[in-house]
Parts: sequence; structure tokens; C-alpha cells
Amino acid sequence: MSGVWVFKNGVVRLVENPGNNQGGGGRAGGAGGIRRRKVLVHVPTNEVICSYDMLERKLGELGWERYGAGDPSLLQFHKRTSVHLISLPRDFSRLGTVHMYDIVVKTRNVFEVRDASA
Repeated sequence: MSGVWVFKNGVVRLVENPGNNQGGGGRAGGAGGIRRRKVLVHVPTNEVICSYDMLERKLGELGWERYGAGDPSLLQFHKRTSVHLISLPRDFSRLGTVHMYDIVVKTRNVFEVRDASA
């Protein structure tokens, strides 16, 4: 199964083959199939998260802690009051939209994923 998970109006759904605009009239690829770079935004301060240091500070304010066990290629955060685990690539430049939406879902109303300004 391939595609992109879209979170909208409190509902998560899978959009299959979002970049494939051939014949299906798919809307998920955007205008003409151009993909826009996404950014993770801390909603209360309207700050774009541009480093793991910044993200770790914001998550720490919410009770998330760095989790040391597990895969050394990942940076992981957990919350003692939850079973959730946020797993991110150790290299911030590899932080993708899927990782951003994982943060959004696990920290309701605190982060958003937005299109980057040109």
C-alpha cells in the first residue's frame, strides 16, 4: 500500500499515489503535480521548527523526553503519561512530511504542517 496519509477535519485517510496525475484526476499532487516543501510550525508561537534543538525544547515543554533505547539511527521521544513514541531520523534534513504529521497527531493542537513560503 503506497500513498500519503492526509489529516483533515479530525479524520485521517490514505490518498494513494498522490504524485500520479495521469488519468485519475487526482488532487493530492497539487497544481500540476508540483509538490511544495512542508514545514512544521509550533502553533502557540507561530515559529517554524528549523532544528532538533528547537523541537526538543518545544516537546520538553509538553512533557516529552528523549528516549535512549532503540535504533541508534533514530531520535526518539516519549511521554511518561502515554504509550506514544515519536521516532525521527537522526539527521534533521531527512525529516519528512510523514514525521511531521506524526508529531502533529501526537501533540494535538500544538503543531501544524504548512506549505513553506516561497
